[in-house]
Amino acid sequence: MHPNSRKRFRMSQTQGKALLFDIDGTLADTDPLHLAAFNRVLGPHGHSFDHARFGKELQGFSNASIGERFLAHEPADRRASILGEKERIFRELVSGQIVPVPGLMALLDRADRAGVPMVAVTNAPRANAELLLAGLGIAHRFEAVVIGDELAHGKPHPLPYLEGLRRAGASAQASLAFEDSRSGIQSATAAGIATIGMRTGLGHADLLAAGAVASAAAFDDPELIRLVASAMAW
Repeated sequence: MHPNSRKRFRMSQTQGKALLFDIDGTLADTDPLHLAAFNRVLGPHGHSFDHARFGKELQGFSNASIGERFLAHEPADRRASILGEKERIFRELVSGQIVPVPGLMALLDRADRAGVPMVAVTNAPRANAELLLAGLGIAHRFEAVVIGDELAHGKPHPLPYLEGLRRAGASAQASLAFEDSRSGIQSATAAGIATIGMRTGLGHADLLAAGAVASAAAFDDPELIRLVASAMAW
């Protein structure tokens, strides 16, 4: 079957449905490694983060916005260099330590069998996103990888998720998103997508306060499985 024919067939079968996933902290619990890397590079500039502060002030935000907030005393090119070093340290720390959140592979398998397209939507640099997806062995599963910094606006603006829907040929009302951060949930819900908050970092109350319709500890959570089955009609 020609690739375009496969795409048309899939879209007719799924009637505009899609599953959209954040990457860090959603597909794999990488937040502790990001926290360590941020402390390495921002510590010399007078900033120290614990888990709670990371969740409020760093998690899910673009490096550009983090640089503006915590490195305002540095020129723009120096900010970029410092945060580039943070990403290098993260990639070094994460090498060989990428483990999927429980139940992820079963969900991806089910979506593939049903012909539901999947898109990754992240504020992470492309090198990080591709490293993590390749490390999990799932890069081929996604219609597209949408990078916030490659758009006019990253999360919490809705544009990354609107672009994800466009790339999947899907409608917001027929789709579901999975996110672990406040900014990510705000982005997906502002795009009109019902979002399940993953409790890899934040608790149930914080995820719902950000706009999630439900929360789950992992992808094998019975309530998550029920919600996805209902939304996808499988």
